[in-house]
Amino acid sequence: MELDTLYKTYQPFLFSIAYRMLGSVTDAEDIVHDLFLQLKLDTDQIKDLKAYLAKVTTNRCLNFLKSARKRREIYTGPWLPEPRVHQTDQPLDKVVADETVSYAFLVLLDQLSPVERAVFVLREAFAYDYGDIAGMLEKTEVNCRKILKFLHQNQTSQ
Repeated sequence: MELDTLYKTYQPFLFSIAYRMLGSVTDAEDIVHDLFLQLKLDTDQIKDLKAYLAKVTTNRCLNFLKSARKRREIYTGPWLPEPRVHQTDQPLDKVVADETVSYAFLVLLDQLSPVERAVFVLREAFAYDYGDIAGMLEKTEVNCRKILKFLHQNQTSQ
């Protein structure tokens, strides 16, 4: 498949993963653009291209979050995620806009570690099964279940 076709096909999906994990439109766009700029695919080796691209995007977001968290430790002011505001009259765009993450949800995500955030986003927003999430994050399926269970328990106790 040609790179341009891949980009047009998978960019919205990959952007939605990156945006939900990072909370910033600019950072999410950068992650996805960089991914496609550096993408070298051997399609004979990849069984599920969408899952492969989701894993690569997730890993790039995890790396970014780990470095961003360190930068925020130095910064003394408040850090709030950037809400994605999108005004449109197109029905399809409205559905997409309605699905975007709310500001409060972004603040909640910022309180999670990068791995917790990845498990939460991939399971809750994209309905990946625990086996796929475990493979993407190089964790066990049981570990991923425990992380999400812990998050749900903490969310209901607050």
